[in-house]
Amino acid sequence: MMLIFRWLLRLFSGLVVLGLLALMFSYYFLSRSLPDYSEDFALPGITAPVEIVRNNANVPHIFGANDADVFYALGFAHAQDRLWQMTMLRRTAQGRLSEVFGERTVKIDELLRRFDIYNLAIRSLDAQDAATRTALEAYANGVNAWIGQVNADARGRGAPEFFLFSNEIAVWQPADSLAIIKLMALQLSSHLESEVLRARMSLLLPDTRLRDILPDDPGTGVTTLPDYASLVPGVRPSFEPLRMAEDPLSPFHRRAFAGASNSWAAAPTRSAAGGTLLANDPHLGFTAPTLWYLARLELQSGGVIGATIPGMPVVLAGRSEDLGWALTSSYLDDQDLYIEEVNPANTEEYRTPDGWKAFETRRSIITVKDAEPVTITLRWTDNGPVLPGSHYDLASVTPPGHVASLAWTAFSPADTSMTSAMRLMAAKTTDQAIAAGELFVAPSQNLMLADRGGIAFQMIGQMPARDAAHQSQGRLPSPGWIAANRWQGTLPYTDNPRVQAPETGILGNTNNKTVDRPFPQHVSFDWGDTQRIQRWLGLMKTREVHTRESFIEAQLDTVSVMARGLLPLIAADLWFTGEAAPDGTPERLRQRALEILAEWNGEMNEHLPEPLITMAWLRAVQDRLIRDELGPMADEFTHVEPVFIDRVFRNTDGAAVWCDIIQSSPVETCTEIARLALDDALLALTERYGPNIESWRWGDAHQATHDHPVLGEVPLLRYFVNIRQSTSGGDDTLMRGRTKGSLPDPFLNVHGGGYRGVYDFADPDSSVFISATGQSGHPLSRYYDNLGELWRRGEYIPMSLDPELARAAAVGITRLSPE
Repeated sequence: MMLIFRWLLRLFSGLVVLGLLALMFSYYFLSRSLPDYSEDFALPGITAPVEIVRNNANVPHIFGANDADVFYALGFAHAQDRLWQMTMLRRTAQGRLSEVFGERTVKIDELLRRFDIYNLAIRSLDAQDAATRTALEAYANGVNAWIGQVNADARGRGAPEFFLFSNEIAVWQPADSLAIIKLMALQLSSHLESEVLRARMSLLLPDTRLRDILPDDPGTGVTTLPDYASLVPGVRPSFEPLRMAEDPLSPFHRRAFAGASNSWAAAPTRSAAGGTLLANDPHLGFTAPTLWYLARLELQSGGVIGATIPGMPVVLAGRSEDLGWALTSSYLDDQDLYIEEVNPANTEEYRTPDGWKAFETRRSIITVKDAEPVTITLRWTDNGPVLPGSHYDLASVTPPGHVASLAWTAFSPADTSMTSAMRLMAAKTTDQAIAAGELFVAPSQNLMLADRGGIAFQMIGQMPARDAAHQSQGRLPSPGWIAANRWQGTLPYTDNPRVQAPETGILGNTNNKTVDRPFPQHVSFDWGDTQRIQRWLGLMKTREVHTRESFIEAQLDTVSVMARGLLPLIAADLWFTGEAAPDGTPERLRQRALEILAEWNGEMNEHLPEPLITMAWLRAVQDRLIRDELGPMADEFTHVEPVFIDRVFRNTDGAAVWCDIIQSSPVETCTEIARLALDDALLALTERYGPNIESWRWGDAHQATHDHPVLGEVPLLRYFVNIRQSTSGGDDTLMRGRTKGSLPDPFLNVHGGGYRGVYDFADPDSSVFISATGQSGHPLSRYYDNLGELWRRGEYIPMSLDPELARAAAVGITRLSPE
């Protein structure tokens, strides 16, 4: 027996030693790709010495003799820290994910090939001005210089992910940067999905009830739309939920995540220090690392600092010495879906206003890892590419003998958005910035501006020119062969919404409705916010003058106007009614929940139970209201729709009819639905978090999910690469933390302000910014998540253009010199 024990002990000890050795070897090889920020390089393609000074937060400050060398160095720095992320963005835009991930991503690649955004990016290269092409080429040379160093010196294949997946890194091309802009446009556009959803819902509901569940922004005057079945005969109602890729690698986001952001500005007359103020927090899906990369560039036109996206040589949101610029999603309706009739006598033709016309057709081969290649046929019409019925569930709105095509401003083969962004960095005044915005095509954005003397607002991006006689006004798929439905070019830039030198001295946007103009100058019928703007207006009105700190306070505000408005409606007949129920009963739990909600101020604080109870209750209310009418299609509404619930409980246009369960004989009231929904919510929360209601925490459910899109799902590895943080805020707070919406964890925080910046032109170097994770994409780097805790706590780091401040506590200075 002792002999067996000894051998087992020896075996165990040997396994431990082997495990430790394996860990040591793994760490050695993986850490080889960690860059040394104090290393010097002699490189081809650079004309004069350049310094990359990384401050104590690892934000690179780049100093060079000319702009081309500065962009070269930015490409080098991006590649040092985010090479895997950059190559993944490029592969996604090219529709080549399946070469690495196999059959899992074939559907994603197929749709991206049909959009053809990479070839459109290549064609757009010639449309850029000379300075932009020079910058793109220099940036690409810088990226390739680091790739060359990786290949020459065995630097761990450039990133740990390349050990697990393909380590073949193609050279970076100028068009790759243009393709990433188009990829961003894809992630920020939702009107295609909205058109499909509205068409399907119109087949299930009468017009009055459709306006309840898909309401227009309050105040919008919209004439009744045609019935979709009469607009496109032959379609049949479908109760199947809309299908879209939920893969973390997919760039196709549901309409709930199509884009959101905040920005606000104050003129000198409304600033305590007498200088303009500007705040911005653009919202995108959370990843590890975050999509944003902080950087400072010393250009010939002056220093610029702010948020870049690895793969593009521009500061997208930031400031110079004289100008600050901020971005929010404009929600411009820049997509129209068309139903194209196929010639029954020749399926290679489709109907146009002038008769039958041949599709533009070509083949595309998708290479699939460990599987046979997939060949698809790409077809284009005058309106845009033909999309298969299997995507966006287009088959449910496309009658037999027809196909669907998409018109979209991002399909422009002469997209000068990059040139516009380059000119914006060189602008000194709001007038110059507005002029630079004219060349921007897609994705459409609201540009908030502040120079040393004033503030301005300008929507950038091309607006489609629609005929006033358009059958669906772009809100439903429409017949593509009717001339009035087709686009007639784009509207002049002067039609884009613009505000300069407002009398109030304050400008702001939370993706709210910006204009109230009739179709077709309307911008959009669908907007991204009806709630946050109310809280912002309240905060701005409380002060005669504002400071950097008051702008930060607004940026970090977690009070939910939605909760404050809806709770009194749904709980009006439940609060303080009846005798106290015995402890331990469902009735007592309900009474206790109502008691604490009655004393709550609507703050979505991570340490409180009230936000969790409220959100679970509202979800349950909405589900009970719509489940019997919509069946499985109710799963399409993954988030609380505050305007819908408000309409129902106020009985606007008879909307209280939603409270009656159509399958039951009694007529249920809205109060009964609210009570039953509260019991549903409390039962689910008790099962998840225990019976002690006071111990429930919103932050336990509302964790920010900065997950690695590839390694984040790998057992064991996910604990090292995913960054999870308890967070405050919610779907409708200024510090927005958009919840996942889908089970089993509907309240996870998956979408929000991964970058925050506040710029004060009374003292520009007192400006601050922060990103949600860290600068490095390497999980073994101490800069992988070093900014994350600051971001979670609502703290910032200095945003200074002072070179001495950057050098004072530099973590390293990289010097690049001509080979």
